[in-house]
Amino acid sequence: MSGTEGDTTGGRRGNTRGRIQEVALRLFVARGYDNTSLREIAEELDVTKAALYYHFKTKEELVVAIYDEWTRPIDAIVAWAGEQEPTLENKREVLRRYSEAMASAGPLFRFMQENQASLGRFHLGERFKERVRVLGALLVPPTAATVDRIRGLAALHTIHAAVFAVSQYIDVGPEEKRLAALQVAQELLTAAAGDGPAGAAAVNGGDVAGGAEG
Repeated sequence: MSGTEGDTTGGRRGNTRGRIQEVALRLFVARGYDNTSLREIAEELDVTKAALYYHFKTKEELVVAIYDEWTRPIDAIVAWAGEQEPTLENKREVLRRYSEAMASAGPLFRFMQENQASLGRFHLGERFKERVRVLGALLVPPTAATVDRIRGLAALHTIHAAVFAVSQYIDVGPEEKRLAALQVAQELLTAAAGDGPAGAAAVNGGDVAGGAEG
């Protein structure tokens, strides 16, 4: 299966509202939320401020719209996961899709991480944590042993680390980093499922390579 279900990149680029969101996020990442005004976003787009206001009345409304748009593929993954049989193969596929979605939304999450004080009132972090909680429970149910539940959450956070933290310590290209993090995440998930070393070897040789092709 190729690509991430629910990918909205093409949609974002194909309309004015989406173009505003892309340019705004780029400026927010470069300058910070507090140091970027709607006027500057309008100037970067080469439109009037009134034209920008037609789509977004406030900077706050724009930030929430950006978050909703860029995290829609993650919502699609959560919905898909909830409809599947809880097999290890399906759970590995969830991680593969999640890895791709997180990589695509990297600019959004880096912006959120670097502007936590300014964005706290929007509760975007809490909304994301709820997604992670739901996805973690789908990967490893609440009835599982505590150590396995931790492995399931650690698998998700390993994928997060490829977006948020790994670059500070490991100097590799983004795709190599993503695939390495996915491999570790799948190994953790395999351990949580109780498949042992043989299962981990299958992940190393199979699923990650398939994700690289997909």
